[in-house]
Amino acid sequence: MPQTLAEAVQQLRGLDNARLLAGGQSLMPMLNLRIAYPEHLIDLNGIDGLAYIREADGWLRIGAMTAQRTIEFSDLIKDRLPLMGEAILSVGHRQTRNRGTIGGSLCNLDPAAELPLVSLALDAIVTVTGADGDRDIAMVDFAAGYMTPGIEAGEILREIRYRPWPRGHGYAFDEFARRKGDFAIVAAAVLIELAQDGAIARAVVALGGVGPVPIRIGAAEDALVGRAPDPASLARACAHCADIEPLEDAFVPPWYRQRLAPVLTQRALAVACRRASAS
Repeated sequence: MPQTLAEAVQQLRGLDNARLLAGGQSLMPMLNLRIAYPEHLIDLNGIDGLAYIREADGWLRIGAMTAQRTIEFSDLIKDRLPLMGEAILSVGHRQTRNRGTIGGSLCNLDPAAELPLVSLALDAIVTVTGADGDRDIAMVDFAAGYMTPGIEAGEILREIRYRPWPRGHGYAFDEFARRKGDFAIVAAAVLIELAQDGAIARAVVALGGVGPVPIRIGAAEDALVGRAPDPASLARACAHCADIEPLEDAFVPPWYRQRLAPVLTQRALAVACRRASAS
């Protein structure tokens, strides 16, 4: 078990077929099901200084080893990143949130995972550490492909930072799953900021579970900006959420996700607009 991040990087670079162990809530089931076959496990739990939530220089910074349970009960998260505070309640069950980490969720990058979706919606910046030092990656680039983070061999995720939206913005997270605690079939994360005249000045619409990585629906965002937050405007914008190439799996056909996406988005936008106040 490494005691420092530099030691962990050295082990990751020097050991053949090594995997990092953070909370283990994804890796351990993969080991049990013989999906993953690492020859070495590098346990990050002995490294001090990788679990924190703090605000500095206009950013809210979260250490990669911060437990999801800590995020759930953080007053700073509730105040400055309320979208994450709402979404974290849909991450697995309390038992998994006790051990699961934000860094582990981002690196596992399950298409339906809530924290990667929220991080995309909030334009997060991911910091990874390797032999050459730190490197920043925008979340849109970090989600490189299906369960594939945009991280080089020998690099370890160290920190995720978020630029909080102004107080008074609207936010909402909604998802549909077969059972509570399951990965979402479709999830929607939205953010709204109103201008002084009550029109929408800024909007984010992001979907999870519909593709290999979480996605932003730029056409929906463009359709919202400058419009009044009335049901007709929201419905027109949400129609763009059906213009996707949805995933197909053993449980859900593509058309089902295609129908769910605009419905969940419209529901989330209605909540976000009610929560928003004109700046």
